[in-house]
Amino acid sequence: MDQSESQKRLAFLRGFIGCEINESPSPFMNWLKPVVISAEPGELVCSYVVRKEMTNPMGTVHGGILAGIIDDLIGATVYSLGLRDNFTTINNNIDYFAPAFEGDLIVAKTAIVKKGRTIINLHCDITLPQKSRLIARGSSNMLNVG
Repeated sequence: MDQSESQKRLAFLRGFIGCEINESPSPFMNWLKPVVISAEPGELVCSYVVRKEMTNPMGTVHGGILAGIIDDLIGATVYSLGLRDNFTTINNNIDYFAPAFEGDLIVAKTAIVKKGRTIINLHCDITLPQKSRLIARGSSNMLNVG
């Protein structure tokens, strides 16, 4: 881990505390419009407002959107470490527990479970804080691709 690179990346992420990320190198993250709540090395917390285009025909947040939030935020969590090598997702496992609806504020929190040289295992919980409800939990492995 490069401490100076990690500090630079954390400063970038922390610059969005309380406001929407709109300058990410990830166009998908910019589309999701997360608001950073906190950013620490290997741990991010962001909130998202469920927009109409994020819902399915039943009016609930689409499972693919939740999967996208999990994958995107897990990637940003690895980015926060300031590693010299690049990592890519090799698998996602997601459990869905409860619905969220258009206009709901959801919060995603990531953490590293185990960091190896080749694989980093992380998890992400997405909650509906106004109802104190876990709506999805995902885990992922990121592979060092150099």
